[in-house]
Amino acid sequence: MERLIASLSETGRPLAALILASLVIMGSPGPSTISVTAVGASFGVRRSLRYTGGLIAGTIVVLLMVAMGVVALVTSVPHGDRVLSVVSAAYILFLAYRIATAPPLERQKGRLAAPPFTGGVLLAVANPKAYLAIAAVFAGTTVIAGNHTLDAVVKIALLSLMIVIIHLFWLVAGVSLSRFLHEPGTSRLFNLSMAVVLVMVTLIAVVT
Repeated sequence: MERLIASLSETGRPLAALILASLVIMGSPGPSTISVTAVGASFGVRRSLRYTGGLIAGTIVVLLMVAMGVVALVTSVPHGDRVLSVVSAAYILFLAYRIATAPPLERQKGRLAAPPFTGGVLLAVANPKAYLAIAAVFAGTTVIAGNHTLDAVVKIALLSLMIVIIHLFWLVAGVSLSRFLHEPGTSRLFNLSMAVVLVMVTLIAVVT
């Protein structure tokens, strides 16, 4: 019994550390989390689910690439990381424009198309912050010592769950703000502000 308790304790501490690190590093404001918040506020929960699903799927792809060492291979190619940054920045500028020009929800009447699933995947896969954040969390904690494969599987499963939770949290945060944005002037000011913040956090991610 004492050995079992000790074993659970040894596993529980690194698991808690992994969850905390993922919340602090992966859940902090960045291109992905800010964009899903802005899209949720601008288009509502139902029309934002496809884009959110794309972000989640794309971020999990990044996680798998980090786990398999693909990221190290891509960034080792001359200007490989810069290409990712440029692709991400280009789509984010387009997305920021869409958010900044989106009318209040009650005036959209389905005429304005919300960002698609593929757009979410593209942003996530080309998001420079995602690679750095996930690599830091993945490599910074060992959950199961002495078994590299099992350790990687456990971390992939747990971090995939955290990716879903983090993006849904930011989506709900954005949607909760939409109820205060029925007045056209307030809605336009908020959308412009979110677009500016999205561009700023992207520039910070690319530069650093």
